Amino acid sequence: MEKYDIHDTTEDELGYSLRPESLSEFIGQDQAKEQLRIHIEAAKTRGDVIEHVLLVGPPGLGKTTLAKIISNEFGTNFKQAIGTIMERLDLATTLTNLEKGDILFIDEIHRIKVNVQESLYPVLEDYVLDLSIGQGPGSDVVQVGVSEFTLVGATTREGLLAGPFRARFGIHIHLDYYEPEDIQQAIRINSGKLNIQIDEDAEYALALRSRGTMRTANKLLANVRDYAEVKSEGVLTLEVVEEALEFFGIDERGLDSQDYAYFQSLIEKFKGRAGLKALAVALSEDEITIREVYEPHYIKEGFIMLTPSGRVATDTAYKYFGYTTHSQPSLFDNHLS
Repeated sequence: MEKYDIHDTTEDELGYSLRPESLSEFIGQDQAKEQLRIHIEAAKTRGDVIEHVLLVGPPGLGKTTLAKIISNEFGTNFKQAIGTIMERLDLATTLTNLEKGDILFIDEIHRIKVNVQESLYPVLEDYVLDLSIGQGPGSDVVQVGVSEFTLVGATTREGLLAGPFRARFGIHIHLDYYEPEDIQQAIRINSGKLNIQIDEDAEYALALRSRGTMRTANKLLANVRDYAEVKSEGVLTLEVVEEALEFFGIDERGLDSQDYAYFQSLIEKFKGRAGLKALAVALSEDEITIREVYEPHYIKEGFIMLTPSGRVATDTAYKYFGYTTHSQPSLFDNHLS
């Protein structure tokens, strides 16, 4: 059967209409929610802004959603930026336009340049921004006050943040992969929002293939809905969902053709051990995408180990992908055909 890659659905549909707007609506992550709830209620009681928050965890777990919920809880403005493109001038412009209590959310905050991180030190501690006036020996530094705000940073790699920068976040929230039951509950709620008719066992089948993330669950739900509208009058039974997932090339553990290509390269081409750069070249993929999007799931599933000498395929991976020894491939060609 010819395979098709799952398409991304629109940000309007999945990014906004399905996003919970309060902690009570947010499914799963109970410990993280309770931590946030306590900090939010304490800040409200004192009449203060909430301390700066660092959200840590793999992609797709709801870090952006939680940042927006914090803003909703306080009824303040929400400003968003991405660490990869943030420069000092952009930062200064953003900070000086914030109002008291606003939430500034920086995604991929670990990828902010070190000098930009350093410029945030006085801002996060004293709400003072150091601005350089002029250039060369005659330059001067002027301190400009900014409104009391809360910085919410999201990162998949906390260890890449400079120690002094990380220490200025008063609240550290760690998110983990969701249990299938939590994802099933979210699928049920989101199906209602999208007017999708779905059976309970079909919900769970999708949950099991969602790689522990709500983002993947929403994408799968939207794509099997499209399939069902064409093939089965829109009703998502277990049979229809499994048929749709097979059509899109999604196996019973949520792996697709790109995942199979990764392990085909790692096991067949590199004999089970390879560096990140070599894998990126072999797959024509960005190193950051492999490391931060694909590999966390492989580690969770026990398929690879990260070692000083590179990525190593485990016995679990050899067995799952159809290798009885380190030299006998059997399943890759069938899945990727």
